Amino acid sequence: MAQKNIAHGKEDYRWCDGCGTLILGEKCSICGSEGRLFKINSPGDIRPCMGDSIGLVLRLFEDAFGTSEPLKGKSIFFNKVPGEDRTDEIIAYGCVLGILRFDMKLDRIVLEIRQPGADLFNPFATKNIVQFGNMSGHLKGKTVPGENVFNVTGEFFKGDTIILRKGQKVGPGIAMADSSDMKASEKAAKIRDLNASAEIPVSPDADLKTFVKVNTDHLRSISKHAVHEIRRFLDEKNQGKLPVTVSFSGGKDSLAAYGLATQAVKKIDLMYIDTGLEFPETVDYVKAFALEHDNRLHIAEGKDGFWDNVDTFGPPAKDFRWCCKVCKLGPTTDMISGDFPDGTITVEGNRWLESYARSTIGFVSRNPFVPNQINLNPIRSWCAAEVWGFILMSGLEYNPLYDRDFERIGCYLCPSCLSSEWRNTGRIHPDLYGRWESYLHDYAEGRGLPKEYADMGFWRWKVLPPKMIQLSEEMQISLKPTKAAGPTMKMLKGASPCAAGGYSVEAIVNVQRSRDFSYVEDALRTVGEVRYSPEFEIALLKMPVGRAKLFGGGQVSVTAPDGKNAKLVFEKAVKALIRAELCTECGICEKKCPRHAIRISGGMRVDSERCNSCGRCEKSCMVVHYYDKLMESVKDEPAVCKTNRC
Repeated sequence: MAQKNIAHGKEDYRWCDGCGTLILGEKCSICGSEGRLFKINSPGDIRPCMGDSIGLVLRLFEDAFGTSEPLKGKSIFFNKVPGEDRTDEIIAYGCVLGILRFDMKLDRIVLEIRQPGADLFNPFATKNIVQFGNMSGHLKGKTVPGENVFNVTGEFFKGDTIILRKGQKVGPGIAMADSSDMKASEKAAKIRDLNASAEIPVSPDADLKTFVKVNTDHLRSISKHAVHEIRRFLDEKNQGKLPVTVSFSGGKDSLAAYGLATQAVKKIDLMYIDTGLEFPETVDYVKAFALEHDNRLHIAEGKDGFWDNVDTFGPPAKDFRWCCKVCKLGPTTDMISGDFPDGTITVEGNRWLESYARSTIGFVSRNPFVPNQINLNPIRSWCAAEVWGFILMSGLEYNPLYDRDFERIGCYLCPSCLSSEWRNTGRIHPDLYGRWESYLHDYAEGRGLPKEYADMGFWRWKVLPPKMIQLSEEMQISLKPTKAAGPTMKMLKGASPCAAGGYSVEAIVNVQRSRDFSYVEDALRTVGEVRYSPEFEIALLKMPVGRAKLFGGGQVSVTAPDGKNAKLVFEKAVKALIRAELCTECGICEKKCPRHAIRISGGMRVDSERCNSCGRCEKSCMVVHYYDKLMESVKDEPAVCKTNRC
């Protein structure tokens, strides 16, 4: 199957007007219609609106226009598009009716209609209607002055979505003033679009069962292809007869992967990672599912790993996912090495449309941090609607949280979850919500950050993306901490020539001392030869390209023949220091070492007789991986050699 386009742009889908729902394949399996073409925004990971989400959509239109009648009983879909937080296109009747968006300033979900939404609701709306005139020409994007407003129907507020009427033309707009002040305002409303009222093709009532029936042929085809891929790989590549497992997270994608794997293989074991941050519903669901389907369940437990390390690393972020290494990858490597010593072939639910990082994943992949595991990705090219269609067609029971308006289900405080979903968590689990909210506010206060750091979800990024920078500027919020939150480094002397010859670097690294300095000695052994004085807490590192001295007080000095190697030795030495002091004891480095030179005992211990400084353990270390983000405060001083000895 060809990879879907995930770039910005439009994606084509088809709608069966006769059956009233989305067509995923070439034609409707009920009536044979090829359907009517419509476009949605990329990447096009369309999904059915289900459970509580249906009521949410109906309430939004009811609140806006006094009625939700045109949508009752109809097949509705969501399409996630870029935005500050949750931003979904609302699709029904084969049209994008509008946008459902979580407004972070208002702390609630709001509705913004588009032209098809205005056309559909115009005959039924009893409020949020503005009639205007005395304007001509191309009006899209223009502002309606209050003096041109003829009539205002209903009470609404500035920023609300409205239906604009001008003669026989209708369109969506945004109120730029409260309804009571609109006629007196210089700027009353903004015109999103304005066209002659169009009739939207009538769609009959349709539910999820109809959606599955319409797409049965397509769903059988793609599932047959996926099952064939799994069987072919096992027949051709699994000569060692490794056990086959499914990575079962409790989410929809892993459930679809399970459904396919059970068609391809007789015996399947389930692997579940209980990170210690799971929703209670997810834990109960996974255990009950395994019991009901008579599958052996292997559980990797993160236990208190998150709470034991959060004070050291601070809140995780979308670009600083230290928690995954501690709560997922570490326990998983332990579980696989214990339960599957010869390895396992794992069927997973990775999809291209989930994230940019997974957009190029192939059918077979390996996680560099988890040895002894081969991953198969049979649904990599599927969209969310195909996943749901297969689940429903197969009669597989899914996690009940999906009916509570959750689009994704993972750790309850994951930085990748949306603020809107976090508010959902607050409603159904106030205890879990309260503990993390309390921590975030204490963390912000202790570092001189504003309360919006927690309230507005700015903690979710270590480095803010443009959309969040813009939001913070609009709200005049400064997110620069007054106190450093992690390790800091003060450069005393950058890589520069010395009078005695060669180049040198000097700095002071401040990092929380969590263990004896001898652990720094061990970490340095993975880099080069080490001499260590426990009495004076001095470690001397010798590498082929230079030397370094590290002191218990945080001083680091390096000498090398040239500037490039001076920087290299300095970086290796500081990374070893940080790695030793911030070690989470996840054990990934121990599993990764081909010479079995590493053991975990209160931190990383290295057998100097076995270690050959190959560097593989460094590449697997979460602390090293996030080195740049951990070193929050760096101050460079003039690179001047003040003495003849460096």
